[in-house]
Amino acid sequence: MQTTIKSQVSFDGVGLHTGEPARITIRPALANRGIVFHRTDCEPGVGTIPARWDLVMQSPLCTFLVNEHGISVSTVEHVMAALVGCGIHNAEIEVTGPEIPILDGSSSMFVRGVLSKGVRKTNVPIKALRVLRPVEVRRGDAVARLTPHETLLIEFLIEYEDEAIGTQKKTLNMSNGSFVRELSSSRTFCRQADVDMMLANGLALGGVPGENGVVFDGDRVVSPGGLRHADEPVRHKMLDALGDLGLAGLPILGHYQGMRAGHALTNDLLRALFADRTAYEVVECDAEMVERLPGAGVHWGEIPEVA
Repeated sequence: MQTTIKSQVSFDGVGLHTGEPARITIRPALANRGIVFHRTDCEPGVGTIPARWDLVMQSPLCTFLVNEHGISVSTVEHVMAALVGCGIHNAEIEVTGPEIPILDGSSSMFVRGVLSKGVRKTNVPIKALRVLRPVEVRRGDAVARLTPHETLLIEFLIEYEDEAIGTQKKTLNMSNGSFVRELSSSRTFCRQADVDMMLANGLALGGVPGENGVVFDGDRVVSPGGLRHADEPVRHKMLDALGDLGLAGLPILGHYQGMRAGHALTNDLLRALFADRTAYEVVECDAEMVERLPGAGVHWGEIPEVA
């Protein structure tokens, strides 16, 4: 059955790119509502932004949604991953500004907030999007692909010149609480050269190494405290992918493969999928299928201690 959060929960922080203070409040929603953002600093009737793939204005740094009135909300991927990974299908999300607060750079705080309030089931069946045949998109040497699978399987490969990152590859079945246990605490990351460039261009104004992300420089981890996982970068890329796939609007049954992929390429993949009506079908989940979905049966004890 479809789910929502039992009661509202709020988070205060700053936007990673703007450095501006922001508050986000996740509230319960009716069945079939999906995930919807609301800008509370906008005029009534214009600040509602559904979490949908076709409202993405592509950006290399984050996932950026824009509605028909030109009102936007950015950096939605971490809260989207938390909701998908906790099995939340419907939620109203109020935000006081144009960017979701970065918090610690992972989904951990959002997961803790959702699980602390609990999950409420409705009487409405869950529908899922089942991939029927391979769909692939490319940009240069970056590839994103969806192929048929009975669950949501995420596979990711990253390759960086920095020795401290190097080549990392990981595959995880997102069934049950896998996201919460394995990915939710992994933080966003970047190279020191990228930090210097972004700051010079007035970006990443809310970034604090060690507090809301991990910075690498060659063979060194610059951020105080080091890593939460030896392969934290590829885990975070998988976290981002889950959040971006959540913009499909339905749980996905398929094998996602990302090779040097990012937010824009995952959005390209969803656009290619929905452009080919023969590549997928919408199915009503029976009890066995529900148990294979992300977040089914997840509980507080699965939250990693490192977070």
